[in-house]
Amino acid sequence: MNRTIDIDEINRRIDAKKEDLIALTQDLIRIPTINPPGEFYDDCAHFIGDRMARRDFTVEYFRAEGSPGDTDQYPRMNIVARHHGGAGPCVHFNSHIDVVAVGKGWQQDPFAATLQGDRIYGRGACDMKGGLAASIIAVETYLEMFPDHPGAIEISGTADEESGGYGGVAYLAELGIMAKPRIDHVIIPEPLDKDRVCLGHRGVWWAEIETKGHIAHGSMPFDGDCAVRHMAAVLARFESELFPHLASKRTDMPVVPDGAKQSTLNINSMHGGESEAFEGLPTPLVADSCRMIIDRRFLIEEQLATVKQEVVSLLDGLRADRERFDYTIRDLFEVIPTMTDEHAPVVQAVSQAIEQVLHKPATMVVSPGTYDQKHIDRIGKLSDCIAYGPGILTLAHQPDEYVEVQDMIDSAKVMAISLHTLLNAAQA
Repeated sequence: MNRTIDIDEINRRIDAKKEDLIALTQDLIRIPTINPPGEFYDDCAHFIGDRMARRDFTVEYFRAEGSPGDTDQYPRMNIVARHHGGAGPCVHFNSHIDVVAVGKGWQQDPFAATLQGDRIYGRGACDMKGGLAASIIAVETYLEMFPDHPGAIEISGTADEESGGYGGVAYLAELGIMAKPRIDHVIIPEPLDKDRVCLGHRGVWWAEIETKGHIAHGSMPFDGDCAVRHMAAVLARFESELFPHLASKRTDMPVVPDGAKQSTLNINSMHGGESEAFEGLPTPLVADSCRMIIDRRFLIEEQLATVKQEVVSLLDGLRADRERFDYTIRDLFEVIPTMTDEHAPVVQAVSQAIEQVLHKPATMVVSPGTYDQKHIDRIGKLSDCIAYGPGILTLAHQPDEYVEVQDMIDSAKVMAISLHTLLNAAQA
């Protein structure tokens, strides 16, 4: 049986599907799967599932009951579609279906999926419904050419990546769906640029720091103890000690952009004193609590315990130096850095396909933020996983987000060729 792929033929077929690719991307964007709260997941999952079922895929739906945010109103619904072939490996294309809130500053209707020139605008166009559409077109094209392919091909649409992925890939990995030995190779079409192979991501630690105070009348603050002022001391210590220390740490990971090659810390949010929910005037009180959420991104060369201790030591120093200073710290979320070996099969297959389609070498990168590879690696015990897809990373979560049609076409070609290489590696 001839298992040689005709690159010119795959290119011609995918070029011919341009209008289908545009329409599919627009249809996906027009389902406003905003997370939080997790709207229209079920609609989007069934839209994908219905299309794949018409292509002779076996389709299954998995609701992540009990996961954060899952309710009857907002079920955390996932879809996994599988096309069975002969003996051989399983290649899985995983895309998240949720998108972030729209935010302000849009000139385009965020869910109209307007096509202007070569760009489709909309929330989720880049991150990552354009990548999902490209992977579907790639798989459908491949099956037209090789209906009797070896192994198995899977497409998934999963929930909640934007809020940690616990109602999506993490849940499926725990079930053994997104895990070894069921699947062998994973491509996640996140927007890292069409000539880049993303090997992994930095680590993350989220924590809540609370400074304590004593409530009193606002006209007599000397009778109380202001927790906001204590938090100001924490920020000052961050500025004078922690931020310079983090800036001195550099990684050998090929992280992009360049600023992310160092350790970073972001002040995610802060609240002190009375609730902001009431629209009237506040009462005159000294704040007895101030809370701050920190978002610490760390490098593969760092240990999580050390990352945490750097902050705790600073807080303990304030407790020793500052009168009446007291605090608590609570872990919210943590992910260890991950990076697939450059010689792994999926890395080599996609890199070679990029060179065949774009006629230039692939660039190896690491993402500054985490994505669902963390769950496939840690829970699913599957290391042969990368992110590769159309779109520009810096457009993600921005107003007037867009994806370029040609980028999707080129990425679909790369994914189809990569799929052939991975499925037929045993026969080579």
